[in-house]
Amino acid sequence: MSSSSAKAKQGQFGMIGLGVMGRNLALNVEEHGFPVTVWNLESEWVDSFISENESKQLIGTKTLEEFTQALERPRRIMMMIKAGAPVDITIANIKALLEEGDILIDGGNSFFKDTQRREAALREEGLNFFGSGVSGGEEGARNGPSLMPGGSREAYEHVRHIFEAIAAKTDSGPCVTYVGPDGAGHFVKMVHNGIEYGDMQLIAEAYDILRNVLGIGAEDLGRIFDEWNGGLLESFLIETTAKIFRVKDEETGKPLVDLVLDKAEQKGTGKWTAQVALDFGVPIPTIAAALDSRVLSSIKEERLNASEVIKGPTETPTDEDKERVITAVRDALYASKICSYAQGLNLIRRGSEEFNWGIDLGEMARIWKGGCIIRAQFLDTIMKAYNRRADLPNLLLDPEFNEWMQSSQANWRYAVRTAQDRGIPVPAMSASLAYFDSYRTANLPQNLTQAQRDYFGAHTYERTDHPEQGHVHTDWAESILK
Repeated sequence: MSSSSAKAKQGQFGMIGLGVMGRNLALNVEEHGFPVTVWNLESEWVDSFISENESKQLIGTKTLEEFTQALERPRRIMMMIKAGAPVDITIANIKALLEEGDILIDGGNSFFKDTQRREAALREEGLNFFGSGVSGGEEGARNGPSLMPGGSREAYEHVRHIFEAIAAKTDSGPCVTYVGPDGAGHFVKMVHNGIEYGDMQLIAEAYDILRNVLGIGAEDLGRIFDEWNGGLLESFLIETTAKIFRVKDEETGKPLVDLVLDKAEQKGTGKWTAQVALDFGVPIPTIAAALDSRVLSSIKEERLNASEVIKGPTETPTDEDKERVITAVRDALYASKICSYAQGLNLIRRGSEEFNWGIDLGEMARIWKGGCIIRAQFLDTIMKAYNRRADLPNLLLDPEFNEWMQSSQANWRYAVRTAQDRGIPVPAMSASLAYFDSYRTANLPQNLTQAQRDYFGAHTYERTDHPEQGHVHTDWAESILK
């Protein structure tokens, strides 16, 4: 498309980056009645995108100058490019071409502190910068994602109608909301991804128990997961898992999942979640266990060698009731999932308090009900829990969740015990159970931990019988001598 023809047309939304996510989001926006101006670093991508979609209201441009001139004001521009340096480079190249009040949106998986830095810098120049989580992958981008925008509330009103139009829809409305100022949107997306890691690991552990305790094959596993998807566990990930079990390898005729190497990779958002949780002092053991499991899976050769040397249990039960195990694993998966979401939502609350974002946790559950990878039926229950009590300290304290956890914990413990008796690793289920037990315990053994710290490091402690004294120190060695 020539420069003159691009200038003669005005897009209502701009897209920088025509990779899988960028091109599908652009088509989604256009399909909802908003002409889209596009630009990509590789000009040939623009040419092919426009030629493939000639009948659509798409404006292809070859330079950033041409791109910005072909947009209505205030300019609404979304970047769907790789996080890190590419975002800073693009901002540096385009900001001089923008005018006061224009809106630049980073839809990639950027670290929230980078988003805070960028938002503050651009605000000084009269520009609005948003960091928006976009979840749902290629399908979500094209047909309706879950969107988590963070930036200026006033500026959000200029993109709200577009975001609400393109977002996934549920019975609770479009899966988008104003999350909060500066880095709030990317913070929520980061934790969302951490919860996703936990979800996937818990499902993998359920699969591992069923295949190794009961010897259930892929075809029957597909049937079981289909049944689970018709109940409390109904979710995108359970549905996807059932479908995976039914795919046959064309070459061998075997279930394809059995031929996939057991080395899971990661892109970084899960790691950030764990790091930030440590910084804020928020326990997320289920999510951390999921991260550890991916790292352990990556040392495949070392594990193969260890399997020849290190042996597990030599005597294990062999007469498990099949239906009991299946039911127990289902309940353990759901209970563990509740703990994982509780941990993630508590981290979002802590981040909101730290940065004064005012994030509505019930709204986060609502916008995750559709479009995103962790969409699930029980998010409706979470949303209602926060609607009942906005300041709910933990999902485990909600009456509905508490009642379910009480009734299912026997099965939960049985599933974990069954796995451990056979040497089957269930780090995320075990971590969830330990989190549950720790949270409900009035007196934990960390009184001894604090006494040890005071003994060797004079770190002080507080007395249960004299709280008014505050922190005190004892010369423990000297006291022994007396």
